[in-house]
Amino acid sequence: MSIVASTVLALSACGSDDTAGGGPAELQFWAYNEPSGAFRTAAEKCTADSGGRYRIAFQPLANDADTQRQSLVRRLAAKDSSIDIMSMDVVWTAEFAEAGWVAPFPDDLARQVKAESLAGPYDTGTYQDKLYAVPANSNTQLLWYRKSLVEGEPPKTWDALIDAAEKLPKAGRIEIQGAAYEGMTVWFNALVESAGGKILESPQQVGLDSAAAVKAVDVIARLANSQAADPSLSSQKEDQNRIAFESGAAAFQVNYPFIYPSAAEVGEDFQGDIGWAPYPAVEEGKPVKAPIGGFNFGVGAYSKHPKEAFDAAICLRNEENQKVAAAEGGLPPTIAKVYEDEKFRKDYPFADLIRKQIEDAGVRPETPAYADVSLAIATTLSPPGRVKGQAAVDELKQKIQDALTSKGLL
Repeated sequence: MSIVASTVLALSACGSDDTAGGGPAELQFWAYNEPSGAFRTAAEKCTADSGGRYRIAFQPLANDADTQRQSLVRRLAAKDSSIDIMSMDVVWTAEFAEAGWVAPFPDDLARQVKAESLAGPYDTGTYQDKLYAVPANSNTQLLWYRKSLVEGEPPKTWDALIDAAEKLPKAGRIEIQGAAYEGMTVWFNALVESAGGKILESPQQVGLDSAAAVKAVDVIARLANSQAADPSLSSQKEDQNRIAFESGAAAFQVNYPFIYPSAAEVGEDFQGDIGWAPYPAVEEGKPVKAPIGGFNFGVGAYSKHPKEAFDAAICLRNEENQKVAAAEGGLPPTIAKVYEDEKFRKDYPFADLIRKQIEDAGVRPETPAYADVSLAIATTLSPPGRVKGQAAVDELKQKIQDALTSKGLL
């Protein structure tokens, strides 16, 4: 056990004494500024339900995941004790745990979380068999389409999707994330995994089996150079995709469920015109490994109130708060029981498909060097219109190897 972990566990044993007789523990909750306000609402609710043990103050982080990470890393590297609870992108677990920035959850709480959580989301919060972050919400991408423009069953593969879009007389576009950021890594990883490969064989070993990786690059290049590509593909992120879809410029988009509650605000029963289908396959008949994302809640290793922070993190991700985040923010739950709730299923008509995909998703590479690995992928594959099969794969292998060995930190 590391010195940091030992210190945190020792503090956990006496955490409730820190504020004895001095009022509630003041907990700072640094989190993604979720547009629906679901995280703020959860903080207020848990404060009220704590019986005066703690008070949670919401500290908003930027909407962009890369900027969120930078803000947290700067503070954690300086051993900032004001970070009691933080929202963590699912790909940060290994890095933050290895650096000693986040405290492992006590075994009893870890067992509780594991028993009630879906396996895929739970695994994103673990590192070396310890739970470092409780799964607050998950995420996966679906193929969304305009039912008024797409006849019959939606396409099942990327090639069929591009063919169908190019044949449409109106709005024959496919919206997807093509900018040089995390979204590109998400797309590429899902394609590689669906083609039967892996980006990394281990936390320190490059994978990228040539056949699977070349197929993945070919899909990206084909879409980018087709009539179905958005002219702004190389700068497109999730929200730009949503806006283009809502404006009527696109018949298809590959995106997260947040687009569904947003569609209710468009009017003219726009939401009723939206259909959904599984994430497209690379090859028909082969298992699809859709992306898995979302946010987990971790406790800062330097918190002065670790016991209260652990308990508050459990509250922030409870059933009630996950239902609110799903209905208002489109954020898929991680607690299995929520998927059986009748009201939730009414608000979330694609619940079964979401659950199926996140239980068998294509998890992004698990490595403490993830930030550099991801940046190597995103910058190599964007702009996507210029990438070419084997040449791009060879370049990726070298850049990822440099990132893993700290020879080419990005």
